[in-house]
Amino acid sequence: MQIEVLKSKIHRVAVTQADLNYIGSITIDEDLMDAAGLIENERVYIYNINNGERFDTYAIKGRRGSGVIGLNGAAARMAQIGDMVIIVSFAQMDFEQAKKFHPTVIFPQNNKLV
Repeated sequence: MQIEVLKSKIHRVAVTQADLNYIGSITIDEDLMDAAGLIENERVYIYNINNGERFDTYAIKGRRGSGVIGLNGAAARMAQIGDMVIIVSFAQMDFEQAKKFHPTVIFPQNNKLV
């Protein structure tokens, strides 16, 4: 049996930009992506702490060390600059493997690694 479990989580980062006219996705500082174990084009779920919105899109690399969290395209309507969000991804794995798996969870401060 395959189940879906939490793989990666970036906990409480602030949205720094929103670009409605961009093709789509969420731009994430490459340092944060590396630390959380996310790769470019990976499906991610975004949970907006300020307004309760929950949506999914795909991740693209932002400038390393910039702290950028940018919502692009339609996602730009789901949050305002300054809103706090949680970004997560999931993985499918065998039930027994999942029992032993530990997700990567990071807690940036001011959108930077500490």
